[in-house]
Amino acid sequence: MPDLQIFKRSCKLMGNRFELSVVADSEQWANDRIDDGIAEISRIEKLLTTFSEDSETNQVNQNAGIKPMPVSRETFELVKRSIMISKVTQGAFDISYGSIDKRLWNFDQQMTALPDAETARQMVRLINYRNIILNDNDCTIFLAEKGMRIGFGGIGKGYAAERAKLIMQQQGVTSGVVNASGDLTAWGTQPNGNKWTVGIANPDASQQIFSYLSISGLAVATSGNYEKFIMIDGKKYSHTINPRTGLPVTGIKSVTIITTNAEIADAMATPVTIMGVHAGLDMINQMKDIEAIVIDDNDRLYTSKNINIK
Repeated sequence: MPDLQIFKRSCKLMGNRFELSVVADSEQWANDRIDDGIAEISRIEKLLTTFSEDSETNQVNQNAGIKPMPVSRETFELVKRSIMISKVTQGAFDISYGSIDKRLWNFDQQMTALPDAETARQMVRLINYRNIILNDNDCTIFLAEKGMRIGFGGIGKGYAAERAKLIMQQQGVTSGVVNASGDLTAWGTQPNGNKWTVGIANPDASQQIFSYLSISGLAVATSGNYEKFIMIDGKKYSHTINPRTGLPVTGIKSVTIITTNAEIADAMATPVTIMGVHAGLDMINQMKDIEAIVIDDNDRLYTSKNINIK
C-alpha cells in the first residue's frame, strides 16, 4: 500500500494567499480534493467581494439608505453572525467598517501624517452595526444610512477556510489544513500520526517563528501590525482602525486566537487588538472554547487563562 503523504497547493484568492494541504496516499485524489476546496473559496469570493459590481455585497452597499436588498441565505446568515460578534465585542468588530473612505487610510508609504482626529471621527460616523437591518422572512439586508458600506475583510477568509474544510471533509479528506494567510483550520493528523504544528510569527520579524502550537480540530488566526503598517515620526501605526475613533490602534503588536472555528478565530483577532490587552483578554476569558495570546508594543506576552506558553 502506498504511504500517506501531505500534498499541498498555494493560490491567491480573496486577495490572500491560501494554502490547502491534504493527507492522502494518492496524488491525483489529493489534487482533486484540493480543487474542490479551491472551487468553494472562489465561490465565496464571488459572493462577498466588493470588487465586483454584481456581487451581493455591492448590491447591498449601492442601495444603502434607499431600499432593502434580497441576498442568498448564506450571505444573510454570515451578516447575522457578524452582528452577533459586534454585540459581543461592543462594536470593536463591525462589518460596516467599509464606510471608512480609502482616502483617509490607504496605508501606502506615501502617508506622512495622521488625519486630524475630527476628520477621522466624521469618517467613522457611518460605522454602526445597529444600522444593518435584517429581515429574516424576506432574507433582505438594508443599510439604514446613505454612504454606509459593509465588507467582510475581518471574517471572510476565516469563513472561506471553514467552508473549504467542510467540502473537503465531505469528499473524504480525514486530515488536512486550510491556511488563509495565517488564519488556518487543521483537522486530523500528519502522516506520522502527530498533530499539526503551527508557527506563530514573531511580530518584529514576521519570517521568524515566535512560538509553536500542536493542534488538531482547531483553528488559529493572528492579527498583527507587522502585516501592514505605516511609520510616522518614528512610530509604527497598525492597519487596524478603531471604529470608534477612526484612528489606528496602538499598544498591541499581535493577537493570536485559538478556537474551534476559523470564522470565529478570524473575527475575534481584531477586536482584541482594538480593545487592548486587559479588556480584550477579559472578554476572551468569559467565552467558551476560545483562547488568546497577546504581545504588546513592549514585547510583553499575555495569555488567556487556559494557555501555558512554554
